[in-house]
Amino acid sequence: MKLSEFQVAVDEEFGPGYGSVVVNDLVLAAVGGRTAREALAAGVPPRDVWLALCEATDVPPARRHGVGRREPGRRGAGGAG
Repeated sequence: MKLSEFQVAVDEEFGPGYGSVVVNDLVLAAVGGRTAREALAAGVPPRDVWLALCEATDVPPARRHGVGRREPGRRGAGGAG
């Protein structure tokens, strides 16, 4: 999981407003008693932070894997093809 995929996953699961609160304020024991933001800044892989966030907020397992990825064939706006 890339950092950009982490952010998309957070926004999709929690919404852009609440997602930023969760990332900045919720202390996650699974990543050393740090917030998601602190853990990412300390070099913890985004996938590990995402899974810790999911565990702490009771995100169902079905919504934990594969999130944040673009749909196949989509590379962003304005591309040819």
